[in-house]
Amino acid sequence: MVRPNRLSLMLGAVILAVLTLAGCQPQQQAGASPEPATAGAKEASATAPVSSAPVSADNQLVRSVKHAMGTTEIKGTPKRVVTLFQGATDASLALHVKPVGAVEAWIEQPWYNYIRAQMDGVTNLGSENQPDLEKLVALQPDLIIGSKTRDEKIYDQLSAIAPTVMLEEVHIWKDTLHVSAEAMNKQEEEKQFLSEWDRKAADFKAKMGDKLKQEAGIVDFRVDHARIVYTGFSALVLQELGVARPASQRGTEWGVQLTSKENIPQMDADIIFDQTSTTRNDGRLDLRKAWTEHPLWKQLKAVKNKQVFEVDTAVWNNGSGPLAAMEMVDDLYGFYGLTK
Repeated sequence: MVRPNRLSLMLGAVILAVLTLAGCQPQQQAGASPEPATAGAKEASATAPVSSAPVSADNQLVRSVKHAMGTTEIKGTPKRVVTLFQGATDASLALHVKPVGAVEAWIEQPWYNYIRAQMDGVTNLGSENQPDLEKLVALQPDLIIGSKTRDEKIYDQLSAIAPTVMLEEVHIWKDTLHVSAEAMNKQEEEKQFLSEWDRKAADFKAKMGDKLKQEAGIVDFRVDHARIVYTGFSALVLQELGVARPASQRGTEWGVQLTSKENIPQMDADIIFDQTSTTRNDGRLDLRKAWTEHPLWKQLKAVKNKQVFEVDTAVWNNGSGPLAAMEMVDDLYGFYGLTK
């Protein structure tokens, strides 16, 4: 959302960009040698309806793509992609496309360590909750990938700048990968990535055997409370890998907040993954120390059996993309003592 005192400036910039793009459209489309893409709604189904038709002798195509905010027409293979949530940035890199602009990481700014080496030269568009639209306009993108969760209120502004597709959620990584691949005309790269994912997931499950029955919990200590995570990116990946979860730690909600140490027994599990952010100096580590020194914590099965593992929150929580999912599996091989 643009700050009120910059609104008129932003609108002017958007209008100027639209007029400029309209005047230059034929040259830009030819240079991009495009070939459409699709966007998906909440489930990002691979069978989402897509219509295409040849529009020139060099077989450029225009596809009408249904997605979380409506329908968008995308021509050819976009070259200047902007990503407005972390999972979209991750997915773009997984498809071998470096975005020209992206919103900055929640931690380890400007970019998460696990993808930083691939982000050299990418323009930082600021907060995921309030991207800098003036910088975005200046990049002259030919595709914007956003999320309804974050960008619903600025969707019209984004669409005036460039074709824009939206994801319903930010953490469902396979949806993000699929929509991004369709939008960027990178379906073959998507197939290759998913083939490698399926191979690795099958290998993990085979080597886990009965260990898959061990119930895994996910905790996250914050400034003034502790969390037990039910859903979200890390929970989704564990589910895809067949890892069991405690019955009391499953549900449709994101999880539960615990404000009293008396609730520590609710965290009980055979193995606990602690995704607390360790790079924030805001008091959450002090709270974790106080809770994990409590006698009730020491009675948890995972604690007694030395099965509590601190994980990289950028990978397990914040990144929420296909590359992060792969990193998670690599972590799990180590935590469970498996050979790759």
